[in-house]
Amino acid sequence: MLLNPQPITDQTWAAIRAEFTLPTLEQVRRRLTELMEDPEPVMRQLVRIFIDDGTFCPGFQFLSGGQIHPTVTALFRRAMELGIPHNYFTAWMVAPSRDLSGARPVDLLKTSTSPLLRALEASSSRQGAS
Repeated sequence: MLLNPQPITDQTWAAIRAEFTLPTLEQVRRRLTELMEDPEPVMRQLVRIFIDDGTFCPGFQFLSGGQIHPTVTALFRRAMELGIPHNYFTAWMVAPSRDLSGARPVDLLKTSTSPLLRALEASSSRQGAS
C-alpha cells in the first residue's frame, strides 16, 4: 500500500540531499566496510531510495559513527510490513505530519518511537481508505 500516491518531485530529493545528505548505496557500503568487519547485516536494514538509475541512502538514518538510527530502523521495518515503498517512506519522514501536530517524523527521532509508529500506521490507513 502506498503511503502517498503523489509523485515525489526532484525538489524533494534535492531538499533531502541538502539537509541530510544522500550518499549512493556504494558510498555507504564503502564507509561501513571501513567501520566494521561485516557490513552486510547493516546493509540489509538500510532505507534506500531509487532515483532514475541510482540507489541512494538518506542520511537521516545514520548516527555519527556510522550506526543506523534505531528509531528509523523500527519505523522502516513497520513501513515494509505495511507495504510502503522505500521512496514513499523517505518522503513521509521529511514531510510535516498532521498525526504529529505538524512536526516532521525526522525531527522527532530522539523521542519515543511509539508516536512515530502510530503516525506511520495512521497515514498508511488513510491512504488505504482513499
